[in-house]
Amino acid sequence: MQLINTLTVAATLFAGNILAHPGHDARNEIAERAAFMKHSKKDLSHCAAKMKARGLEAKNIARRTTVAKNARKKRGINARSPYIKARDLATVLNTTHLSSTDYDITTSESVLFSSNNSCILSPEVTQGPYYVSGEYIREDITEDQEGIDLILDTQVIDVATCDPVPDAMVEIWHCNSTGVYSGVVASGNGVGTLDPTNINNTFLRGLQPTDAEGVAQFNTLFPGHYTGRATHIHVLAHFNGTSYPNGTYGGGYVSHVGQLFFDQDLITQVEATGVYATNTQDITANSEDSIMSEEAATTDPVIEYSLIGDDITAGVFGWIAFGIDLTSQQTISSAASLYASGGVANANSGMGGGPGGNSTGNGTAPTGAPPS
Repeated sequence: MQLINTLTVAATLFAGNILAHPGHDARNEIAERAAFMKHSKKDLSHCAAKMKARGLEAKNIARRTTVAKNARKKRGINARSPYIKARDLATVLNTTHLSSTDYDITTSESVLFSSNNSCILSPEVTQGPYYVSGEYIREDITEDQEGIDLILDTQVIDVATCDPVPDAMVEIWHCNSTGVYSGVVASGNGVGTLDPTNINNTFLRGLQPTDAEGVAQFNTLFPGHYTGRATHIHVLAHFNGTSYPNGTYGGGYVSHVGQLFFDQDLITQVEATGVYATNTQDITANSEDSIMSEEAATTDPVIEYSLIGDDITAGVFGWIAFGIDLTSQQTISSAASLYASGGVANANSGMGGGPGGNSTGNGTAPTGAPPS
């Protein structure tokens, strides 16, 4: 569904929102994605009938229901309380939850958890800023960070066959509640060069292998914001790499990369709470973000979600499916790499793009136990 027209994208670009991070020009990323999507399927709607016939839809519903119930049980919330869910939005950029459906205790789980937002991850070489190679394989990536819990259920689907993709390694990374990325020391990231130890931090970064149904799940926090970009999560899919004894991952190749976004109304609720409210950086709305606009022009990159409890502070359960082209094999650059001695910046990376360095995390893998 065409959600943002070309004029909207152009207007957003010329409004000055071109540099996603210092040293990272979003125009290259937008151009590469546009070229790829010109000849690609726009979403996974063509897979719906096949996925249902194979029982994958029913399995998705059962899995999401179990995750939501377990999350409530862990937090002492009545499992039979009504779910508060993202409504059917008229467009990706709607800021209110308008729906003709009231979700309450009688609403079937098959209705609550059957929707399947999907986006096509394009083979962008400029995979986005602040990517750090050699990170830990782990489901919980929060470490000691504060914020609102986010349980993220991702599913990788072969866009050509509509089959789930097992044995992929899904990697995500995002900023913390005050807009800081771990593993990178750069102007514009937190206090910048005043905190050189941030190069060794690993919070809110991690990888998980997909199971037989193409699913990888993460326990993380809802991302904060920083000037110039809408709230988002970076995601990419690795293949044929090495899982090291200490719990890190390296080598292989990357098939696809993309960014995931959230409903604007949900972001507003989160930003009014706790540590998020202390962030004094300017908020960039979805409608003002050039990369979001380009993504929304061809796919729906917004995570489907349900609140775990009666309000936002109890946490969020989100899910989305990735459609990928398994014939794509890419080598991408990293802003830094995690080694046994700690983080090492890639001087030629341009903070996530450009020559020098790659996603293989070459060199000695870190030693010791992964962060808890």
